[in-house]
Amino acid sequence: MSPTKHSDGPPAGQPLLSESESSYSQAPQYVVVLPAYLPPYRHRLLRKLHRRRLICFSAVFLFLISAAYLVWPSDPELSVVRMSLNRLHFHTRPKISLDVTLDLRLKVRNRDVYSMDYDSLLVAVGYRGESLGNITSEGGRIRARGSSYVNATLDVDGVEMLSDVILLLEDLAAGSITFDTVSEIGGKLGLFFFELPLKAKISCEVIVNTRNSTITRQNCYPEI
Repeated sequence: MSPTKHSDGPPAGQPLLSESESSYSQAPQYVVVLPAYLPPYRHRLLRKLHRRRLICFSAVFLFLISAAYLVWPSDPELSVVRMSLNRLHFHTRPKISLDVTLDLRLKVRNRDVYSMDYDSLLVAVGYRGESLGNITSEGGRIRARGSSYVNATLDVDGVEMLSDVILLLEDLAAGSITFDTVSEIGGKLGLFFFELPLKAKISCEVIVNTRNSTITRQNCYPEI
């Protein structure tokens, strides 16, 4: 008698896996990644940290702006603080002319945090568009945030004033004369180991009281 063979597999024509097992093995699998959970106190700490960083950045930015404003060089300020008419004499021969002596006192103000050396100070004086003369003073040194006063005298003889002599006589009778001045200063600003050139020019309309030699009004504007 031949031995009988036993088979462990399913009978012919029957699937290897059952229907339920086949559908389970073919179902897609999903992985859900959840964000890290931070306790409430960690959120408060992070907000405080960002706020502190923002405050520090703002403080540093304001400090840099203020330092740049203080360190950045600026032109000096010029002004006429006193102008007195000491001599005035008319000539009719050989032609109408004028002798005049003017004493001026000018103020130079250094607005920077560094000392300033100026080479010279030039002042041109005119009357009703006619030039009377120029004054040049010597140089000097002005300390940081300081001011310096410069005295200058304009002494000219024989200035021809054919068209304005009558107007000048009227101004003298009224006790007030309007002069035009143009002041110019040039120098150097000592910035650490560097010397930066500085130059300022200002035009003024100065009204002088001839009775007490004082300035009643002054209108000035810088020239570029």
